Amino acid sequence: MKPKRKRLTFVILGLSLLGIAAGLVLIAFEENIVFFHSPSDVKEKNIGQDRRIRLGGLVEEGSVTKTAGGKTVEFVITDMNETIPVIYSGLLPDLFREGQGVVAEGLVKNGVFHADEVLAKHDENYMPPEVADMLKESGQWQHMEEALKASGQIKESATK
Repeated sequence: MKPKRKRLTFVILGLSLLGIAAGLVLIAFEENIVFFHSPSDVKEKNIGQDRRIRLGGLVEEGSVTKTAGGKTVEFVITDMNETIPVIYSGLLPDLFREGQGVVAEGLVKNGVFHADEVLAKHDENYMPPEVADMLKESGQWQHMEEALKASGQIKESATK
């Protein structure tokens, strides 16, 4: 075999092995990746059935109820267009409140989101970037911003 042909064979073999390795890594990551979705995404695209997702939005005002000795909490997450009821057993983060942005991780079963983790990290002026982007896309951002300003939860400078 000529040196040029030998080198070409090694390059092709190397690229093939690299492609196979990359494919295996992607397959392994796919099983562990949890995607973020809004309530509208979940309802429109029927996402989350038998698959772990992160559901993000705002906790709907007046929707939080505690059951089973206060350990199980039911609430509704909204993106101002759609809502999804959530059931969570465990301790809620200290910053969890109605009207605040949250991200819950879990599964959708029969239209109810069963969360095994709820994240609400930051002060009352914070909104997760995914939730803010989702509200901007749906056209609800201006409405939400005005409501927060009127209630005194945010100041003019916090939105710029």
